[in-house]
Amino acid sequence: MTDDTLIRREGRAGRITLSRPGALNALTWEMCRAIDAALRDWAADDAVALVLIDGAGERAFCAGGDIAEMYRTGTEGDYDYGRRFWADEYRMNARLAEFAKPVVSFLHGFTMGGGVGVGCHGSHRIVDENAKIAMPECGIGLVPDVGGSLLLSRAPGRLGEHLGLTGARMRAGDAIHAGFADRFVPGDGWQALKAELCLTGDVSAIEAVAEAPPESGLAARQAEIDALFAGGTLDAIVAALRAAESELARDALEAVERNAPLSMGCTLEMLRRLRPGGTIRDALAQEYRFTYRSMAHGDFLEGIRAAIIDKDKTPRWRHALGGLAQEDVARMLAPLEEAALDFGEEEAQP
Repeated sequence: MTDDTLIRREGRAGRITLSRPGALNALTWEMCRAIDAALRDWAADDAVALVLIDGAGERAFCAGGDIAEMYRTGTEGDYDYGRRFWADEYRMNARLAEFAKPVVSFLHGFTMGGGVGVGCHGSHRIVDENAKIAMPECGIGLVPDVGGSLLLSRAPGRLGEHLGLTGARMRAGDAIHAGFADRFVPGDGWQALKAELCLTGDVSAIEAVAEAPPESGLAARQAEIDALFAGGTLDAIVAALRAAESELARDALEAVERNAPLSMGCTLEMLRRLRPGGTIRDALAQEYRFTYRSMAHGDFLEGIRAAIIDKDKTPRWRHALGGLAQEDVARMLAPLEEAALDFGEEEAQP
């Protein structure tokens, strides 16, 4: 356990609480490794019937990864730190997705990026009226990772393309419709539900208190989304958005014109490759090909500079919209050979 991750046994539950509320519970490398170690311990512990994951504070379950150190080391020419961080994080994501016992996550407030990797691969994903879930990585020169590309590939119709390229936020009903969450439980009932889960280790307690989710705006606009994002290529999608006159199309176009073309092109290709039947390991291995190259050959460092460091919101992407070739995408997603992500025990140390 670290000061940033409260890991303990409580009744029949193994409990993980992300505890950096001042940083919106952003994941550090140490937190990823602590979660992974706890899961390994609990997998063989018969006293642990389920795993319960939540976040401290009122604003966020987890708003993403702590990328400050990645930026610092990357700008100094050290790409190894980020690569080892991502490798350990992705192994943890796989362990959560494949865990043999129920994993119950309580997704309040912001759940973005790395938070999706911790909270959205479990067996029972609970949202409340304040949930805001998104995969906004294309805005910082990455791709939807931490297994998020798998969730996007399984979303109805072309909703994965829409969410991946625009980074649009999902409220509770949207998240359930898109497959990022399972049940809606109003926030004022969470404390009692957590206590019941810890006491009994029985996930049927969730069904007893779950309510019908709020209406999903994405579900209501599914047909329009499918039509706008059916093109398959970034150029085709941009053309469709520019030709349309709806508010949804205008909002989507504004996001697409702001985000990194290389990231968006690779996101589309990743979703295509994962359909149908991709697994969590397929998704993570493919994501790692991109993130491994993202500092040296992609837009990650520039995206972080513009969004987090200088905050000028004017990134200078490597490609102009309309100037991305399929060869550029293929290079970022090419096999890594001996550097490929493996899912054995991690060797790197922070």
